[in-house]
Formats: sequence, C-alpha cells, structure tokens
Amino acid sequence: MVGVEAELVGGECPYWACIPSKMMIRAGNLLAEARRVPGMAGDVQVAASFAPVADRIREEATDDWNDQVAVDRFTRKGGRFVRGRARLAGPGRVEADGQAFSVRRAVVLATGSRPQIPPVPGLEATPYWTNGQAVSVKEPPASLLVLGGGAIGVELAQAFARFGTAVTIVEAMERLLPGEEPAVGTLLADVLEEEGITVRTAARATGVHHADDAFRLTLEGGQEITGQHLLVATGRRPHLAGLGLESIGLDPQARALAVDGQMRAAPGVWGVGDITGRGLFTHVAMYQAEIAVRDILGRPGPGADYRATPRVTFTDPEVGCVGLTEHAAREQGLRARTGTARVPSSARGWIHKVGNDGLIKLVEDADRGVLIGATAAGPAGGKVLYGLAVAIQMEISVDRLRHMIFAYPTFHRAVEDALADLGRAN
Repeated sequence: MVGVEAELVGGECPYWACIPSKMMIRAGNLLAEARRVPGMAGDVQVAASFAPVADRIREEATDDWNDQVAVDRFTRKGGRFVRGRARLAGPGRVEADGQAFSVRRAVVLATGSRPQIPPVPGLEATPYWTNGQAVSVKEPPASLLVLGGGAIGVELAQAFARFGTAVTIVEAMERLLPGEEPAVGTLLADVLEEEGITVRTAARATGVHHADDAFRLTLEGGQEITGQHLLVATGRRPHLAGLGLESIGLDPQARALAVDGQMRAAPGVWGVGDITGRGLFTHVAMYQAEIAVRDILGRPGPGADYRATPRVTFTDPEVGCVGLTEHAAREQGLRARTGTARVPSSARGWIHKVGNDGLIKLVEDADRGVLIGATAAGPAGGKVLYGLAVAIQMEISVDRLRHMIFAYPTFHRAVEDALADLGRAN
C-alpha cells in the first residue's frame, strides 16, 4: 500500500478546517456564555485572550502544522509513504515524486477540494485570507471583512467577533446560509447583528484594493468598506486538473469526479471525499471511504445513500440540517408539507433564557407521510439533528413520530411541537 500526499497527511480538516476552527468557536462560545451571566447568575468580568486558542491549535491540533505523527501512524500499519504530487499515467499506473508505480488492485483518489476564489477585480493581487490563514493567526485582527456568508464565513466571523474583532460579512445572495431554510439565515443574521457584527446580504463585491495594511472592498453601487484583513469564504470546489484523469478516459475539466454507488470512478479507480462533489464534509468522506474499502476488498454491501446527509454550522445558535429544504423538495416535484416550532417557546428554551435563539423546521413528503428534511437551530442544534436524521434515513412515518415519548424538558422536545404544527398544515 502506497500513500502519496503533497501537503499534510489527513488533509484540510485536522490542520486548517474542522478541528482548529472548532477550537476557536469553543473558546468564543465560552466568552459568550460568561457574558450572559449578568441577570442569570450574578456578575462577572470577562477579559478575552486569544493566546490560549492559538497555542491550543498549534500544540494540540496541528503539531505546528507538522504531520509526522500521521505519517508514522500510516507507516506503522504497513503503508509506504511518498511525499509529492501523484498523477495517473494510464490504467494501473501512477507517477509520484519521480517514481512510477504499477497498481495491482486499486487506485483511490482522495485529493479533497480547494477554496473557490471569486473573480472579483483586484482580489488576486491582494494578501487575502482563506480559512487556512484565518485559523493560523496568533492574534485576532482589529477588523475583518468576510466575503461569503456560508458556513465557513459565519463560523469564523462570530468566533473572531467574540474576541473583539470588528467584523463585516458580505454575502451576494439574499441571506446568510443561502443553501438552507430562509428562516435560518434570517435568524442567524439577527443574532450576529445583536453581537455587533455588520451583515450585508444581497451585496456583490465589484473590486478589492489593498494598501497601507488595509483592505478596501467596493460593493455594487459604489459603496466602499474597509478592514485590516479580508477572509474569502465563498465556498470550495474539487480540483481535478493535474491528476492525469485524461489518461484513463475521464474529464479533468469536470466539476467533480463522477463515481457510482460503490465509489468507482473507472476500472480499478475509486474516488472518495470532496473530489466527488458530494457535500464536501469530513463525515461524507469517511462514509465513502468505508464503502470504497469494502468494495476494493470484494465484500458485499449497500451503495452510498445521501438522502439523510447531515450538515452542521457551528455558530451560536448551532444550525443542524439534514435532507431536503422545503424549496429543494418542491423543486423535485414533491408535495411538501412543513411544520415549525420556535425554541424560545419550548419549555427548555424558556428555561435557558438568554442565548436561546433557535427553531425546528420539518419538511414532510405529504404523499408518503415521511420526513424528507429537517432543520434544528438552537443551543444544541447539531445534537437535536441526530434523531431527525435517523427518522429520515429509516423513513419513519410522521404519524409514528407523533406517538413517541419526547423527554421533558429537553431541547429536542421542540420536535414534538414542530410535528404538531406539521399536523395543522394543509
């Protein structure tokens, strides 16, 4: 077994994305909770320091961006590690670091994705950040412009703001988290603005200029906004060029690597993770990897099923989503019926009080009587999502869900209220 990696073994998640960003978010959430003490449990004085966060990212998460531990883990399992960029050189042949390899069993492509940089005039000539630079800082910037209001943008915006950074989010679409339910984007914008973050939606950037250690971002209409740093968080996309896909008859210009349910891209070639364009989440990559390994070893098993793919945006409130939104369901021609509950109106939300913003929205296929989508936003949005994901995956009828016992007083009990609202829908 040969593993080839040009950067760090383990990829984006442990070094520049999931793990370090959640360390930042965890620290920011602690500050936010401390600031909520007055009126609830006494008085406190909060003095934010980013140093413990930066130290933890370097020492606990990334080994100062050194992957030797991961390389050793791989080689101890019997693998041979090659540092370099690999490319296919025809069926059963791979080239890497000046070496040629003949493949007896399988080639697995798992090259991930790259930040998608919009073609804003002037942007490429500036020292903008992507998530990699953002999680590597030792001190929070005095001010930050965030181009993009998706998950990465809003997570990092809120984390930095809680450490004192003046943040402005610029999103070209009509709302934040534009791929999710509209109510979630509105809810999140309200919360972020209450925390002092400026949110500009339906705002397109038309130019970027950097001078005197400051960024100047020009918006459609001519307005200019400035900040010490600019974080570009406008999504990610697979990058297929340079992999030699043309040598096995595949299109290197495709948006993503097309794979079947067993992750096969071509005879003897499998693809897993972001390169397949399926969700671009670590948990999807791990799910696909299990399928690919099983298939490579000739073991039977079900193909990939993405109906209940969960996704969580780790803001405060946390936003968990699974399956189809109402809009996506209707676009597929389904007769969608929805039910909604507000977390502050639930018993646990009322008890929680400050910081209880959130909602539950359910999407039902009215013709089949099963859930096909759900959103759980709130203090425990990602945790509440689990039961909803199971219901969608197993196609449990909405009627059976209504007759469950929901523990009181939990955040997930608000699902019962959303089911009741769903029953009142036409």
